[in-house]
Formats: sequence, structure tokens, C-alpha cells
Amino acid sequence: MSHNHSPHQIPGQHTQKDGSFWRSRYSIGLLVIGAVAGYFLWTEHRAHLSQWWPYAILLLCPLMHVFMHGGHGGNANGGTSQQDDDQRRS
Repeated sequence: MSHNHSPHQIPGQHTQKDGSFWRSRYSIGLLVIGAVAGYFLWTEHRAHLSQWWPYAILLLCPLMHVFMHGGHGGNANGGTSQQDDDQRRS
């Protein structure tokens, strides 16, 4: 006995999306609104945000170190290379 668990399709209605959200006119509108809002935020707050750039760069260094290294020695052999393991076994 086999059951069909797929959703019922109404004639004229598509079950799959024809396009993604980023290809719709709503996404273009959101991008335009975001660009205009970003422009006005930048022009109005540029003077007092520019004084924080040195601190932001200094904060970026440790954040990049933590998130971009991906963990030192994440393998199970404690950071030794494959050659070292082969030499120990022989």
C-alpha cells in the first residue's frame, strides 16, 4: 500500500517558487530604500563617527584573530603533522 504524501496541487497554481526573493521587485525596492537610508545616515553622522575609526580598527584586530583562525590545532593529534605520526608508527 503506497500513500501519496505530496501536497495537493490546484490547477494553475505552482508548488515551486518561480524565482527567489532577491529577483523580485520587493527586493529591489528594499535595496533602494536601504541605499537612500544609508546615504543619509552617512552624510548626517560622518563627523562624529569618524572619530571612532581608530578604535574600530583596533577592535577589529582581535576579532579577526578569534574568528578567522578557525581554531589552532583542531585535529585530534595535538598539532603534529602526518609525517610525525608516520615516523612514530614505524
